[in-house]
Amino acid sequence: MKIVSLIGARPQFIKAGIISRAIKKYNDSSFKNSVTEIVLHTGQHFDSNMSGSFLKEFSIRPAYNLGIQESLHGRMTARMLEGIEKILLKEKPDAVVVYGDTNSTMAGALAAVKLHIPIAHVEAGLRSFNMKMPEEVNRVVTDRLSRWLFCPTETAVKNLEGEGISRKHNEREGRKPVQQTFIVGDVMLDAFMRFRESVNPGQRINKLLWDLGEKYYLATIHRSENTDDHKRLCSIIDALEIISANTPVVIPLHPRTAQSINSLNIQLKKIHAIDPVGYSDMIVLLKNCQGVFTDSGGLQKEAYFMKKLCVTLRDETEWLELLDSGFNILAGAKKENILKAEKDIGSRAVDWDLKLYGDGKAGEKIVQELITFFHKNEN
Repeated sequence: MKIVSLIGARPQFIKAGIISRAIKKYNDSSFKNSVTEIVLHTGQHFDSNMSGSFLKEFSIRPAYNLGIQESLHGRMTARMLEGIEKILLKEKPDAVVVYGDTNSTMAGALAAVKLHIPIAHVEAGLRSFNMKMPEEVNRVVTDRLSRWLFCPTETAVKNLEGEGISRKHNEREGRKPVQQTFIVGDVMLDAFMRFRESVNPGQRINKLLWDLGEKYYLATIHRSENTDDHKRLCSIIDALEIISANTPVVIPLHPRTAQSINSLNIQLKKIHAIDPVGYSDMIVLLKNCQGVFTDSGGLQKEAYFMKKLCVTLRDETEWLELLDSGFNILAGAKKENILKAEKDIGSRAVDWDLKLYGDGKAGEKIVQELITFFHKNEN
């Protein structure tokens, strides 16, 4: 069995690293390399901070790197589609595995389906119900094209059922299902459980923690809805500057965000802006902070894993269970709402014993499901 695992952005490196580890574990236990994985990197995140350190931490060695860097959405997706197609024609894999909701994800799904190669979507079924978000478009298209829909939560499965993707429906009509949904849990939890006890901060983060003391917030801003909207970005920065007057705010600064801040001539006076960090350093920052402000989908969950309350700097989130259970506060970009949310997380009581994202074995379940399918079809 040959799998092409398609990556492009930092969250995908984490997810793909977990799948690669599960494949290796299976091959080692079966005493033969029955699963071959080929990693294809589109290059969507390309610099050493955004890409190199994550690839190294998760022991990912791409066989191919298309080097397609950020550009207009249409142009980027078209170039990726062309490059991915050439490699799939060369490698002829049995399946293509895609992750999350980036342009790389959708381009991989489009290239594979045109070549009649079945697609496995890891982190399927998530919905923000905002089709103005590029990520939402990518999710919907990828889910519609995928053979295996590996969902992190029951909510994700219900979202797909609402769109007519239901294995039970197909079985009732006596048809072989062309799409199947599986609740496997969240591969990000697998990664967190693997790293949380063994991370060692680099010298730069050690010094930062020493300078900050015991009290600070961790923040990230990178989504285009915030970075490309000057009003939203200025409002978020204004709020974080006010918060920083009492409690330091640390922001590992995404290149897109840094570019927008520079173009608007925004001065970060009290906010502690640092270069992007690797996964281990981010976990250390998360472990020692007292709360999180973010527009990242992944960091919302990681805050929950680390038992930190989170303020989401968006108007909606795909992780509805975090909102419903009180772990997450949806503040949007309005300064007043962000400041109000900061006061709220100082006094909110929640049940940290809730298990929302599985048991930390999502990667193994995904690989086993793919292997079982191919063994059945071989026989």
